[in-house]
Amino acid sequence: MKFLENRIPPPLVMVLFGSGMWGIQRITSTLSTGAPGIAVTYLTVGVFLVVGLFFSISGVVSFRQAKTTVNPLKPESATSLVTSGIYQHSRNPMYVGFVLYLCAWAAYLNSIWSIGLIVLFATYLHRFQILPEEKALERIFGQDFINYKGQVRAWL
Repeated sequence: MKFLENRIPPPLVMVLFGSGMWGIQRITSTLSTGAPGIAVTYLTVGVFLVVGLFFSISGVVSFRQAKTTVNPLKPESATSLVTSGIYQHSRNPMYVGFVLYLCAWAAYLNSIWSIGLIVLFATYLHRFQILPEEKALERIFGQDFINYKGQVRAWL
């Protein structure tokens, strides 16, 4: 499991991608035209943030109630398979929250170019975080996790 020990924590990866989005917005700001009004921008940012917080907090609360680890870098220390609450709708609600935070940031930056980095972030998370986590959970919980994967989508 050496690979799992050397990964960058997902919140840090989100910050790195968000910084890249800011950089792209700065570089391409002269290309943006027809920007929406400030009220629409802040409303959009607010909606993404609130929904993102809902997903992230719901995920953490469900894990805490089950008394299992929230640490994404140590899935092998999971003590129970959480399938209730928000986990009935998404296998990765905390990561959905991270993507929604980046959507809020993209809306704030008012940069269409940021969407590309959101897609790259989600792809990165899926490949380097979700797939290794799911392999570990399959080893720990076996058929129960396989059945859960068959019933609930990875994202939404």
